[in-house]
Amino acid sequence: MDSEGQGEQRVVWTVVGTAIGPLLLAATRDGLVNVVFHATDAVRDRAVQRLAARLGTEPAEDPGAPVLAEAIRQLRAYFAGDRQGFDLPLDWSLISGFNRQVLRELAAGVPYGTVVGYGDLAGRVGQPGGAQAVGAAMGANPLPVVVPCHRVVESDGGIGGFGGGLETKRKLLALEGVLPEPLF
Repeated sequence: MDSEGQGEQRVVWTVVGTAIGPLLLAATRDGLVNVVFHATDAVRDRAVQRLAARLGTEPAEDPGAPVLAEAIRQLRAYFAGDRQGFDLPLDWSLISGFNRQVLRELAAGVPYGTVVGYGDLAGRVGQPGGAQAVGAAMGANPLPVVVPCHRVVESDGGIGGFGGGLETKRKLLALEGVLPEPLF
């Protein structure tokens, strides 16, 4: 190990204000590892504690860390309507198995301004009839917005659920031109 502690896992985090409220962003040496909605003080503190437990190290607040600074820049551009996708290194270590497979397909195969049904996404990963399992994967997404689980909807046209709340999902879909802007 060198003097910079390169042999140890380092987790950095920050909170950024967005059009959908404060988001906690956390990253490891491998990339962005977690995005948490509604990152008020209490939510932020719980999220940082969960990251410490899951990743085995105490996260440090460091908004200037390069991966966080780039994530902030890209999120600001996304919310300003100037960016349609994210080009960030992602650390998938908080998710595995079927959930990871589904989220990777979502990230790669459902572009900005489009939606996909839960069942359709299940079929894309070779699990026709797995709509409920896809719903569970969306609920377990550690990287919402960047891995766009807001783009997954019910096959009958319903909006479906969302870990960040339905109003947040509506705002994200409106930003991408999928839904009209709410009137109030």
